Amino acid sequence: MHLTSARRTLVVTAALGLALASAPAVAQPRTTASTNAPVKVTVTVKGPDGLLFKGKIKTKGHDVTTATGGTHRCDGTNGGANPSAVPTPTAALDDAAKKRHFTWDGTWYASFDDYSVDTIKNVSGGGVAYWNIAVNGTSIPVGGCQFKLNAGDKVAFTWTAF
Repeated sequence: MHLTSARRTLVVTAALGLALASAPAVAQPRTTASTNAPVKVTVTVKGPDGLLFKGKIKTKGHDVTTATGGTHRCDGTNGGANPSAVPTPTAALDDAAKKRHFTWDGTWYASFDDYSVDTIKNVSGGGVAYWNIAVNGTSIPVGGCQFKLNAGDKVAFTWTAF
């Protein structure tokens, strides 16, 4: 009986040793560059009558000022969406407007900690439409100041009837 117990202990120890030796190493946290490093994205604005703007824009999260909404941060930390500042769709729209000399406006909603995009290039949604925000062909599940953009993303603001 003593020999069987010793064998069992030896087999279990060998199996445990093999399991530990073949287990993947635990990933150590990496030091990364700033999460708010500028990224280049393509911004497209489509109104009810067609394309209003399309261009590549270098952007990062930053404070945004609109005539209606005032000045607020738009850097991905809105609503606790990201732990640190990141590039966002609304910041990209704001950069595109500044660099390509067109206007946009949005209302600030403190309860959402985000803007609604109301007007782009003097085209308003009014009571019949809204400006939908999509990244890489998919509508974003959060506000435009909360969604993190990556280099190469395709950001679309599309006038969408209700």
